This record gives sequence, C-alpha cells and structure tokens, in this order.
Amino acid sequence: MRSLFWRILASFWLAIALVAGLSVLMGHVLNQDGWVLSRHPAIRGFAQAWTERYEKDGADAAQQMLERRKRKYRIDTQVLNENGDAVVPGTFAPRAAAFEARQDRKDGGPPLPWRRLTAEYTSPTTGDTFLLIYRIPHPELEAWQRHSLMWPIGALAIALVVLTLFSLFVTLSITRPLSRLRTAVHDLGQTTYQQNSLAQLAGRRDEFGVLANDFNRMGSRLQSMIGSQRQLLRDVSHELRSPLARLRIALALAERAEPEQREKLWPRLSLECDRLEALISEILALARVDAEQATAEPVSINALLDSVARDTQLSAAEQRISVVAEPNLNLHGWPTMIERAVDNLLRNAVRFNPAEQPIVLAARHADNRIELSVRDHGPGVAEAHLAQLGEPFYRAPGQTAPGHGLGLAIARRAAERHGGSLRLANHPEGGFIATLILPLVPSATL
Repeated sequence: MRSLFWRILASFWLAIALVAGLSVLMGHVLNQDGWVLSRHPAIRGFAQAWTERYEKDGADAAQQMLERRKRKYRIDTQVLNENGDAVVPGTFAPRAAAFEARQDRKDGGPPLPWRRLTAEYTSPTTGDTFLLIYRIPHPELEAWQRHSLMWPIGALAIALVVLTLFSLFVTLSITRPLSRLRTAVHDLGQTTYQQNSLAQLAGRRDEFGVLANDFNRMGSRLQSMIGSQRQLLRDVSHELRSPLARLRIALALAERAEPEQREKLWPRLSLECDRLEALISEILALARVDAEQATAEPVSINALLDSVARDTQLSAAEQRISVVAEPNLNLHGWPTMIERAVDNLLRNAVRFNPAEQPIVLAARHADNRIELSVRDHGPGVAEAHLAQLGEPFYRAPGQTAPGHGLGLAIARRAAERHGGSLRLANHPEGGFIATLILPLVPSATL
C-alpha cells in the first residue's frame, strides 16, 4: 500500500533537502574569495596556464601574458616564489603597492579601490610553488558579480517552482479525496448517495482508498437500513390496517345489536384487541433489536438455553423440549437479544411441531463461533420460500398457524447485530431447523 504518510514525509524531506542545498550554494556565493577565484573568467585556470607558459617560454613570455590579461580584464597580477620574491615584474605598479602598504597600516582609513585575492599553485612538472596576487577594481568586480549571481538566483527560482509544484501535489492529493468524501457525505445525508461515486477513490492503495471502501460499505449498509425501515413502515401500516378494520366492524355491529347479541360480540372484540396488542408487541420487539443501546458482556449459553426452554415449556405444556448443548459454552454479546431470538425460534417451532415429537434445542462450538439450532418435526417449508423467510411480515403460503411473520425477523436481526447470521432450512430427516450463528466476539458496535 502506497501510504499517504510516506508520500507527505518524502515530499517534505525533499523540500528540506532543496532548501539545505540552496543554503550551501548561497554560502558559497557569500564566500567571495573562493567564489571569485573559481568563477571569474580572468582568474579561473589562469595559474595553471601562466605556470605552463613560464616554464615553457620563459619570464618574458609570462610577463607579456600578464600584461595582455590586464589590458583585457583590468586586473593587476603579481607572482611570487616560495621566498616571497617576484618571479616577473607583474602589472602592479610600485606606487600602487606603496599606497596599499600604507593603507594596510592605517586603522579606519578609506578602503582600497580594488579587491586583493591570493592563490597558490604548485607546478606538477617542477614542484615549484607560486603565489599569485590578483587586484580587481571594485567596479569590475561588482559588474561581474551581478552577472555571475544570475545562476544562483535562477537556481533559487527553479527550486521555488519545484517546491511549489510539490506543495501543490501534496495539497491536491489530500484536498481532492476529502472533497469527494465531503460530497459523498452530503449525498448520504440527503439519501441520494450512489455507491459508484467513490469507485475511483476506492481504487487507491493508500489511506484514502481504505477510507473510501469503508465509507462505501457504511453507505450501502445505511441505505439498506433506510430501505428496510421504509419497507417495515409500509408493512406495519398494512398489517395494522386489518385488525383495526375488524375492530371497527365489530364495534359497528355492537352499536346496532340488541343487548343479547352485543354480549356475544364482546369476546370477538377482546380477541381482536389481543391480536392487535400481540402485533404491536412484536413490532416493538423488532424495532428494539435495531435501536437498543447496550454494552456487550459475557453470556453463558447453557444457562440461557435452560431458562428459555423452561419459560417456553410453561406456555406449551403439551410440547416436549430437549436441550442438547456442549458444556461451558460462553460468548461475548448481548444476552437479552440472544434470549429474545432463541425464544422466538422456540415459539415458532411450537406452532408447527406435533405433540408426540420433541423440539430439539441444540448448541455447539464451531470455528470461533457458537451455533444455536432449534429443530421441529413439522411440515417444513417449500424450498421456493426459504430465501424469503426472516423478512418482516412474510409468511410462507399455506401456513395456518397464528403469527405475524416477525419471529424469524427478530431472530435474524439479533444475529446480525452480533455480526452473525440466521440459517433456515428443512431438516434432512423431516421438519424444519433454524440455526443462529454467533461469533464469540461480536463485530457490531452498539
């Protein structure tokens, strides 16, 4: 993964290196003696050329070379040997030398009208060492400096352009993805979010790519939840309409009936009220699974199954419930949700299981998860309808047992809140089996 952290760090390190290089370069510029000796066209390489001419053609030719250089560049030159004696007369007049000596002895006197530079050169042929003394008039030196400083100033300008481009690159690499994420957040808030809006950003192999992928998953999940809530609201409205219509009809009949007939209608009104209350209770239980805020805690599966089996046995005394569980089954989760899910699965099994056959409540540990299954010996469900079981208010065609189609939906939501799932199938030996698959540590955050 190309980390954004390393990209930013490398950019800033490059900027620091460029600034450091420019600082060193400007330091050389400020070191005038070394800069002038190495860059001035009248001095650069002159010591070697003069020494070769002196050793090859003699003192007269070497003196003529100094005079030509003076006429061309207006630079005076003296050449001394190792003993400090003049090798050739040079081009520096004795009167000027005396004036320079007097000025050197004075403190606070006027500056000299020239810049004095010295350089040593050792002949590779004879091994003799010469001291060359150059005196460059200040006007000549200033004119050359103005010209020679164009290169470092140009280098500084180029470095600033490069730094600007790098800064622009780093800025855009941060602000563009943030702008796209901001647009996606705005669209998500307006419920107009499109998952492919971050497809290009999600393809990146840095932190923004990871964030875009996580945001896509979150957006899809939120849109799915919004769609589910809207569908649930429509289903609730539809399901509540029927018992309310029956209540309204029963009340209308009761108003017009004779006292004796009215007494016969009261049980029907009571039954419709009980059905409506049961429906509302299941709807609230389903909503509570999604909205409940709690802290995960250790859950003893064995104790929970025994408790749920005893409670179900009290309301269905004719049924026999067999609990088959491995010992010491524990997980980290929300016991109220798990208990509600298992209770709904058991009550669903009670509706279809024949009294002469037991309902098997089993639990086992498998691959960092716990599987809780409830099996009945009823008629089962047609394969074509298995995929839709667990959706709110869905009931397979042909079912005559009482219910509103919310029990399996509550169990599925509870499993998903733990990061697990609900598996529904017909048992190979007959009947129906519902299995809650729960991870040992929940992946959902409440």
